[in-house]
Amino acid sequence: MLAYAQTAGDAQAGQSLISLVILLVVFAAIFYFLLIRPQRRRQKEHQQLISSLKRGDRVVTAGGIHGTIEKIDEGTVILSLEEGAKIRISKSSIVEKVKK
Repeated sequence: MLAYAQTAGDAQAGQSLISLVILLVVFAAIFYFLLIRPQRRRQKEHQQLISSLKRGDRVVTAGGIHGTIEKIDEGTVILSLEEGAKIRISKSSIVEKVKK
């Protein structure tokens, strides 16, 4: 009788461990599809935007500054603003192109 109770307890512990592993895998999959995958997609789209920039493009920065690209360097861009002012910003701070 004691051996049967011990075997039943081992089976129950094994079943509990399997359900815990399955639960962890499900949570990892949810975490991946809701957080990691969309973030990677946004990073890829931003990289494509940065690589497609050229002189004359109208852009918006992360700070909300609107301007036209005057010159592109390795990691920076010179933007021409409305009143003739020019500013140098980091390429990575450009968040979108404005359609003309």
